[in-house]
Amino acid sequence: MSVQEVLVRIAAINAGLVAPAPAAQPATDATTPFSQALQAATGPPSVTGSSLPLAGVAAAGPVATSGGAAVLAAVQGEVGQAEQPPGSNDSPRIAQYRQATAGSGVGPWCAYFTSWAAREAGMPLGEQGQGFGSVDALYAWAQRAGRAVPNGPGVVPRPGDLVVWDEHIGIVESVQTDGSIATIEGNSSDQVSRRVHSPGDALGYVRMG
Repeated sequence: MSVQEVLVRIAAINAGLVAPAPAAQPATDATTPFSQALQAATGPPSVTGSSLPLAGVAAAGPVATSGGAAVLAAVQGEVGQAEQPPGSNDSPRIAQYRQATAGSGVGPWCAYFTSWAAREAGMPLGEQGQGFGSVDALYAWAQRAGRAVPNGPGVVPRPGDLVVWDEHIGIVESVQTDGSIATIEGNSSDQVSRRVHSPGDALGYVRMG
């Protein structure tokens, strides 16, 4: 074998020992943050099982019981029903509210209104379903029946609950994001009115259903 042939074979052997060149990597410029470069190399993160909140999804508020929903359905169409004349505690519609309370007469009618709403929802108030003209008597019955929820720290009413103040009563329509209580009340400014109250104002609630 000639010297030239030997040199050719040595060159071929050396070429086989050289490692292949590494594959080209995505180019990044000097201003690309390392975290972005790493994400580009590893791909988008998986969202399966993520504990991150979803944009636009609000926390759910308290949900009405079936009885509470029925009470609200009865009263929401009554907003604006007013005394005729103002200050009289009477009107043809208010007279219908009184019919839900045994022995009722013309007078302050917030408890008549809630008694009517409960009867319309199929859950008349009282041991005999007699309704109440007195807020105190209504709440005392709720305590005996195990349906009273005294107000206090951490107590959040449900829509459709009756809400009791000192000598006044209404129906919880919703609990707002700041905790205030939106209500529908009879005999409020001489009519059925929507109001908003601080959660600390109520003495307690009566759970409906």
